[in-house]
Amino acid sequence: MAEQTATPPATAPATLGTADTKSDAAVVRDALGVGSAVGLSGFAFGVTSAGAGLSLLQTCALSLLVFTGASQFALVGALAAGGNPFTAAAGAFFLGTRNAFYGLRLSQLLALRRFARPFAAQWVIDETTAVALAQPDRRTARIGFTITGLTLYLLWNVTTLLGALGAEAIGDTDAWGLDAAGPAVFLALLAPMLKSTTERATAALAVLLGLGLLPVLPAGVPVLAAALAAPAVLFFRGFRGRSKTSKTSQRQEDAR
Repeated sequence: MAEQTATPPATAPATLGTADTKSDAAVVRDALGVGSAVGLSGFAFGVTSAGAGLSLLQTCALSLLVFTGASQFALVGALAAGGNPFTAAAGAFFLGTRNAFYGLRLSQLLALRRFARPFAAQWVIDETTAVALAQPDRRTARIGFTITGLTLYLLWNVTTLLGALGAEAIGDTDAWGLDAAGPAVFLALLAPMLKSTTERATAALAVLLGLGLLPVLPAGVPVLAAALAAPAVLFFRGFRGRSKTSKTSQRQEDAR
């Protein structure tokens, strides 16, 4: 009887531990997959940037120093439409502020040493955050963040250079339809991330605001106005929640 009662406690922790662990090879494989898939999109940015009139040096500097795809596409897109450089930069800045919130979460998860934080901050983007947060513990989160960031940074900059060189070689990118490459890639990256009803509603309202205000506002300003979609949807969601709560309370009072 003693042997039979001792067996279950011995096997239970082993089963639980295997469910909560993930091999380093699996983390590296996932990180390389994400970094490679998104890093190749830098080619589209290089083409779009060159088509917008930026020089090869300016295009490469954006990828090396800014390194946040959506903000880069927003900047060159506004410039290509004839927008004011300050307005275009403002739109790119507001899109990039989300990385600051990612950094707050990752600083607790990764707990890097102080000397490494400035270098890691350059890699705080959507993809590295997603891979890091998907890991079961701190060690694998660090591996996922590092491999994704390194792979994506190298590929993004190499393909940016190739895209800019290719755009200069073929001349007019509008004639080839390559001016649509940037928005197409951005939408392809964004679509899988819209999982909840709130996210889809925010994206749809942002599109309506951006397209609706495009004919009446200067280039670059509709991007800023589209940012109002998020607080508008959240306000509406909170209003509906309060309305449902009040109705429920009223029904309970009536029942009494």
